[in-house]
Amino acid sequence: MTEQIHDIGKRRAWVIWLVALSVYVLAVFNRSSLGVAGLLATQRFGISATQLSFFTVLQLVVYAGLQVPIGVLLDRFGSRILLLSGLALMAVGQLVFAVASSFPVAVLARAVLGAGDAAIFVSVIRLVTLWFLVRQAPLVTQLTGQAGQLGAVAAAAPLSLALQHLGWTRSFSIASSLGIVGMVAVALVVKDSPYARQEVARTKMRALARSLRLVWGNPGTRLGMWSHFTSQFSGTVFALLWGYPFLVRGEGLGSGTASALLMLMTGWVIVSGLVLGALVSRFPFWRSRMVLTVVAAMAVAWAVVLLRTTPAPLWLLVVLVCAMASGGPASMVGFDLARTFIPVEASGRANGFVNVGGFSASLLTIGLVGVLLDWHSGGGADRYDLSDFRVAMSVQFVFWAFGSVQVLRFRRKAISHLDRLHPGVVDAMKRGEAVVHLGFHEREGV
Repeated sequence: MTEQIHDIGKRRAWVIWLVALSVYVLAVFNRSSLGVAGLLATQRFGISATQLSFFTVLQLVVYAGLQVPIGVLLDRFGSRILLLSGLALMAVGQLVFAVASSFPVAVLARAVLGAGDAAIFVSVIRLVTLWFLVRQAPLVTQLTGQAGQLGAVAAAAPLSLALQHLGWTRSFSIASSLGIVGMVAVALVVKDSPYARQEVARTKMRALARSLRLVWGNPGTRLGMWSHFTSQFSGTVFALLWGYPFLVRGEGLGSGTASALLMLMTGWVIVSGLVLGALVSRFPFWRSRMVLTVVAAMAVAWAVVLLRTTPAPLWLLVVLVCAMASGGPASMVGFDLARTFIPVEASGRANGFVNVGGFSASLLTIGLVGVLLDWHSGGGADRYDLSDFRVAMSVQFVFWAFGSVQVLRFRRKAISHLDRLHPGVVDAMKRGEAVVHLGFHEREGV
């Protein structure tokens, strides 16, 4: 056993979390920056909707593709190094994007940005796992996801104003410089562990393949991944790229109203996240059912909006964005599920698998929406109308249906797994008791 030299869940933990959280806020800002700049990007680079969506698709392909390698590196080197590396890559990506004048260079910049972004969130979640008590972790995990969306607010309002008054190059150059500030803060404040031994758990390369099989073979990992897959993508697609064009071109709103709705999404994330965080802590056995309830609410809201042949009233759009915003906290339940099933020394790998889910669904949806918009409209962004968006946005229902089936499937497998390998745990969760870090069993995956 290593000596604990810092209190867990007290002042130092909160300070470290706040610094790491600020880095995640910046990552969300960088990730969402193309949402309000999308229409400008079509003019600057002379591109179609399919090409515009390729920016974000590639960014998310890089993000999702790096999650498992990042998880391995995270378990080996710790959160501090991964946060610093991610900040450096994001700063370079935004700087190149600021000066890019051609589509290929801009695409490369977004790929670099995606690589940096990939290292941030799972690093913050690992700090939460190590620095907070078991009873605190679900709420802090929810707060991380909620507060991180302040970056989307900064992208929706301040960045929109900056693009109008400062122009493309200066706006994205300022965004790049924020990464340097973040690196200084991380270097000065963040510590990987509250224990005396500073080096993190190291995985020998010859055992890496087996450990990945153990993590992936645990049905709790896949339950977390499919929960993340099903609940996260709709809000991400909306905030990251297609929400602003949908509201402006499809629903006929002004830019100010559209930006306000995107900001409302962030506000509702905080409200719904606090409620869901409390419910998850109180009723851990029903976590995946809570996810499916939120997914059903999103699907119903979108169905009502898309079935209309005329623009939806503002109150209905408010309901829609609030329903989508609830998907953010619901997706965080996936990490809480992984924390229950996977021990801390493998948490980076487990969280990497979980994080692949939602962003894989997001990139597929973003790409398909762009293709369907071009196909149905027969032209560029200036020709999109409500009928085009009604067709394109309907692709979401395919992913909700598939993901929901997978959540139900692996929920059953996960309960059976716990009953077989860890008797009594399921009953403890039904009683509302917190269960975490069960450890790998010698019969794991058998």
